[in-house]
Amino acid sequence: MTPESAVPAAQPPERVVARVRRHARILILPAILLILVAGATAYGVGIAPETWQVLAILGGAVVVVLLGSFLPFLAWLTRRTTITTRRVIARSGIWVRVRQELLLSRGRDVTVRGTWGQSAFGSGDVRIDTGHEKPFVLKDVPKPVLVQGALQELMGEEQARVAERRRAEQTMIDGDTVAWGGR
Repeated sequence: MTPESAVPAAQPPERVVARVRRHARILILPAILLILVAGATAYGVGIAPETWQVLAILGGAVVVVLLGSFLPFLAWLTRRTTITTRRVIARSGIWVRVRQELLLSRGRDVTVRGTWGQSAFGSGDVRIDTGHEKPFVLKDVPKPVLVQGALQELMGEEQARVAERRRAEQTMIDGDTVAWGGR
């Protein structure tokens, strides 16, 4: 057996399986706040007798809308999870970007947890146990059982591929040196 024949075949390219955001139900309160502020501002501008009062009402409305509606929407928009054939990538942050990655071969178990509110909207938390103290958690994912099934299938395939690669490495003849890019 030659050393070249013992080297496993090239891995298939990494493909994106799913892109997931938190459930949009967290935007209900910011949307209600936006509607209430718009109505209150229109009423306040209509009854304010002086120009400075109108400007103060408009300025206050802009601040409330920015802090109470726009920032939560922006936070929801910038937090996303990408599931590929090899890893799970969680990105978040508006000004400071945070990126967490988990190789699917490191995952051991996938569970779904959900509060009664999450269950009412068809969402839940998907927890990937890695064998460490802290699990990798995808918070408030829509259709969590579907995500759980996909992750379990992908983790099984990736762990089988890693086991095959390890078996192939162990079957190589001891003492042979394979240099990257040739001999």
